[in-house]
Order: sequence, then C-alpha cells, then structure tokens
Amino acid sequence: MPRPLKIVLTGAPGSGKTIISAQIARSNPTRYALVPEAATQVYTNSHTRWDRVDINRRRELQKQIYLLQRAQEDRIADENPGKILLLDRGTLDGAAYWPDGPEAYLLHLNTTHETELAAIGIYDGAASNSVRFEDAAGAIAAGEPLAKLWLPHKNVVKIFAHPDFQEKIAAVQRILDAIE
Repeated sequence: MPRPLKIVLTGAPGSGKTIISAQIARSNPTRYALVPEAATQVYTNSHTRWDRVDINRRRELQKQIYLLQRAQEDRIADENPGKILLLDRGTLDGAAYWPDGPEAYLLHLNTTHETELAAIGIYDGAASNSVRFEDAAGAIAAGEPLAKLWLPHKNVVKIFAHPDFQEKIAAVQRILDAIE
C-alpha cells in the first residue's frame, strides 16, 4: 500500500496549529484524517510541563512524543486509507526541544532530518493549552528553531499572521486545496 501524503502544520506555540488542523479536517473528513499533537498528550499524561522537568526527563518525554506521533500516524493512516494525513506538528518538531540539539535528537532516535521531512510543512512563524508555558516572546523564540528545521524542506509553505484568525485558516485551506 502506498504511503499516505502527510501535511504537517508546525510553528511557534500558540500560532493556531491545533485549531486550524482540527477545523480543516472536520470541514473535509473525506479528504483529511487528523493526527493530533503528541506532545500535549504526553505531557498531560505525565502531569507536568516541559519547563518543570530536568534535562533527563525532557529527553525521556521527547522520545515518548516521537514514538506516540509515529504510532498515531501509522494507526490513523491504516484506519483512513486514501486520506491525506493532516498533522498537528510533526516528528521533526521534537528536535527543536531536544536538550542536546537537533543532531543529537536525530541520532538518539536513529533517524535523519531527511526522513522526518517526508511531509509537506506549513510553517507559521508568527489558543493555548494546559501544558503550555510560553509567554508571547517565549512562543516566538520557540518558533525559531522550528523554522531552522523545516524551512529547508522543498515543499514548505510559510503562512504569516493574519489580523483575523478565520483569514489565516482560509489561507491554509487555499494551500491545501492546491495539493492534488
């Protein structure tokens, strides 16, 4: 069976990835299958946040996030043959949060930058959840390493902030509509 097309919505915390991916998947369930953000699930189940754990625990949790993300992608693809997977963050995003840097993340997980970029990225550089801790400046700073990881991708599309959030959703939808 051919691998499904994966489209990743990534970017700084609070940029709207979760709301946008969920709304688009709901609006066209025959085309898209939503893969939820694994980080929120892992941190919620661990009853903690990224800024409240030591470096060793961060490594453990990031590995759990990676493994959960992969498992969700496989399960949802199997349950939704022929659909495009719409990901709220991708496996590569974890490299931006790895305490020892992106190269160490890839080495630790026995993968490569190229393997993890096997998706189309929609990056938002510019609604919060209970495991989030960043203020506006922190969210922007967190988005910078994500940009370095994703922007080299040949199919990445950068979506800028919009004065109206519905306009931003519509901008993402126009990009997705152009994908065959």
